[in-house]
Amino acid sequence: MSTFAADLKPILRLFLAERRRALLLGAALSAATVTAGIALLGLSGWFITATSLAALSAAAITFDVFAPSAGIRLLAIVRTAARYGERLATHDATLGVLAALRERLFRGFAEPGAARMLLHRPARLLFRLTADIDALDSLYLRILVPGAVALGATFAASLVLGFMHPLFGLFSGLFLIGAGLGLPLIAARAARKYARRRTHGIEALRSRTIDLVAGQTDLLMAGRLAAQRQAIAAADHYTAGADDRLNRVETGLTFGFGLVSTLLLTASLLAVAALAETKAITAPVAALGLLVAFAATEPFAALRRGALELGRTLLAAKRVAPRLAVARAPEPLAAALPGYALSLKDVSAFHENSAVPALQTIDLMLRPGERLAVVGGSGAGKSSLLALLSGELPASAGRVAATRATLLTQRTELFEDSLRGNLALANPDASEARLRDALAAAGLLADIEAMPRGIDTPLGEGGLGLSGGQSRRVALARLFLRDTPLWLLDEPTEGLDGATARDVLGRLSAMAAGRSLVIATHIRREAAIADRIAVIEGGRITEVSRRGEAAFEKALDRLRPD
Repeated sequence: MSTFAADLKPILRLFLAERRRALLLGAALSAATVTAGIALLGLSGWFITATSLAALSAAAITFDVFAPSAGIRLLAIVRTAARYGERLATHDATLGVLAALRERLFRGFAEPGAARMLLHRPARLLFRLTADIDALDSLYLRILVPGAVALGATFAASLVLGFMHPLFGLFSGLFLIGAGLGLPLIAARAARKYARRRTHGIEALRSRTIDLVAGQTDLLMAGRLAAQRQAIAAADHYTAGADDRLNRVETGLTFGFGLVSTLLLTASLLAVAALAETKAITAPVAALGLLVAFAATEPFAALRRGALELGRTLLAAKRVAPRLAVARAPEPLAAALPGYALSLKDVSAFHENSAVPALQTIDLMLRPGERLAVVGGSGAGKSSLLALLSGELPASAGRVAATRATLLTQRTELFEDSLRGNLALANPDASEARLRDALAAAGLLADIEAMPRGIDTPLGEGGLGLSGGQSRRVALARLFLRDTPLWLLDEPTEGLDGATARDVLGRLSAMAAGRSLVIATHIRREAAIADRIAVIEGGRITEVSRRGEAAFEKALDRLRPD
């Protein structure tokens, strides 16, 4: 329970921070709706019984029918208005809170460490932003509000019945709380496992279907199309089994509430009959008490759906809560030492949730205008070193000092926007002339001018409309728009044909005049433009050589040729 409380705490805090007044107003209107409904039913029972008895006696002439009638009309109006207002307030507040949750969650996943994790499982963010956030609406609408209203209604009903007889009110209240909350808790415990299974099944069904649609060509070529369909069918069967068990739990809970209502109604009938027989209460008051006791069970029935979804809600809270903190900007790196573009002293670093260091006791210095190639096998730590220098990977030990840097990653991320919009990501204030100069320097201006709409040409999803080489040149133009003294390049020509790669590399080298470069690479042509080569293995720099030294040429010879 302490874990659940810890998971729910940031969500509840955000609920109150975003729409405190609206949430409290919705709860108050919900309580008013239930209270007016109970009072309406009780007063109507009293009025009908009292009117019938008055008609059979001489009191019919003096019996006041107007005050009770007015009260019934007032309660009916209050109940209707409160119900309407409650729907508006609770749903508006809930939708507002869910929107805030999605924004906060997106910001949490935009943190550097989380963003890198999403590269491996991009569907995770989609599931969290949709299914998990949607599951949290039950927390307010179907758990917190109905639970609080049910307790309030129990107290009010017990107070009314207590005026008839203290023990009648006490035992009715204890029975309502014990059975009314006990049944949902038992059902929630029984349904929790199956609600979690259903959630996992739906996610598997979605992700496997997406894999089938997106990768059907590869699956067909590998002869795995039928296997993928079977995997989808298995996920569907798993989800259907969980649905079936949840339906059984719901049926049992419905039967339990029906039994509780019957027992309470029977016990209340016997109690008011006994009280009426001893003249402690009149027949109209007995009808009022009977109907109040019966109506007091209705708020607990509203907990039925919340009980079934509690497992799904707690699972969503557990998965969403760690990323609800507002994204924090990475700690700025210390200013570079005089005469150096960067300096690392005994630096170690770990990736998030990893016990193995990505970098260990790194010592490295680079002067302004100097070019360094970092070479090593896959997973040796090249990209981790660039992430450290760009501020995305925090150092766990040692000192990192660097000048302002721009990182060019291996992947070119282009968005469904105009070419101008994609370039503006690097420098929103860049003028038309500056954009064209950057495109020209990247060797792309002629291609863009040949397009019907030029720099305003719209691109499809992922930069659809440009070739791989053109997309890489757009990334290069973005780099040129970032006027920083240090450029960090992660395999800048990977995936390009030889001619295009050499052209891109030549343009990059020319534009980098006067800047410091750190190039992570395993290709000879990229390392050949460097002044020094650092060999990294297992997160450690094992060798640093300078151009003209035998070790430099030996390091080049170990790299993949053009």
